[in-house]
Amino acid sequence: MKYAVISDIHGNMEALEAVLKDIETEQADKILCLGDLAMAGPEPAAAVERIKALVEEGKIDCIQGNTDKMIADFSEDILKNLQSKNKIMANALQADVKALNGEQKNFLKNLPVNHEFNYLNTKILMVHGSPRKNDENIFPEMPMEEIEEMVKDTDADIILCGHTHVPCGYQTESRKTIVNDGSVGRPFSEEPKACYALLDIAMGCISVRHKHVAYDVDTASKKLLARGFDGSDKLAKMLIHATSRYPQ
Repeated sequence: MKYAVISDIHGNMEALEAVLKDIETEQADKILCLGDLAMAGPEPAAAVERIKALVEEGKIDCIQGNTDKMIADFSEDILKNLQSKNKIMANALQADVKALNGEQKNFLKNLPVNHEFNYLNTKILMVHGSPRKNDENIFPEMPMEEIEEMVKDTDADIILCGHTHVPCGYQTESRKTIVNDGSVGRPFSEEPKACYALLDIAMGCISVRHKHVAYDVDTASKKLLARGFDGSDKLAKMLIHATSRYPQ
């Protein structure tokens, strides 16, 4: 069974369609989506609608990301909290709440926080950040003690996560495989390519590889700039060259 693992699309339809096309080429059996579909991207409503349709067709299993929850549960308290951390992301949140219709927001609201399933006696857990929190980071080159602490309360054999937009993987001493699939729509790297992971499970064998997929970055950047909210220009530049996690 070959699974394609995607996450952190952030409204980037150019990147999403390029990745979906590549997944077809790879002949993956199922797509697993780890959330963050809309926030702070060029086409938030279109991205949610595309994933929603694929979920309804049974082609994707999808969970809720932390920004999906922000949009679905939007309130003045959520906005003020985000404004205290990053005003540009708060502006993006307000714009995204306006961009999505009620049905799309309900779709985000009803996504499960995580999802666990079995294949060939292998237990697979889908989370957005970590098994503990949807906004906890699993970055490359973290101390193994920190990783073990994050995953100690799950007995899953494979833990799939996103959130950081930086691909990585770990094999723990407790015999757990952790895969961070990177980001489809907002990769934090010198090279602006969409990233996803392929997980292949056969009897007695598990293989994982990350794929970087070229897409029309210029068009995506121009679409994000055209949204016009304060800071959309800085977010648009980050699609071309991401030098930090959040716009400054």
